Amino acid sequence: MPVVDEWIEKAEADYRSAVALNRKRKEPVHDVVCYHCQQCSEKYLKAYIADKGSNPPRIHDLEDLLSEYASYDATLLRYRNQAIILDPYGILIRYPGMTATILDAAQAVKALRILRRALRKRLGLL
Repeated sequence: MPVVDEWIEKAEADYRSAVALNRKRKEPVHDVVCYHCQQCSEKYLKAYIADKGSNPPRIHDLEDLLSEYASYDATLLRYRNQAIILDPYGILIRYPGMTATILDAAQAVKALRILRRALRKRLGLL
């Protein structure tokens, strides 16, 4: 399986997880929803990078990934706000001191959907 397809498959698993867990009303897991939203976005960015023939760096910062690879498509920078919303959920949400709310989870899913749609379009998946 081509590496781009592997990134997409992993991203879609995170997407399905985020959406399904966000629907959970009894014993909600907002932290996990936010984490999967960030992970899906990161993996789609890495799929896009791989699609352009580069090896995605082993970093997790969405803003850095957007900035670094805007040379392929400067319009990626318009998704900076979504990256800012999602970035804390890649690492910080996994540790004490940060807890997501229902509003945080809703905003994360919204940001994910915007970024995911844009990247899927660039990957020829829409």
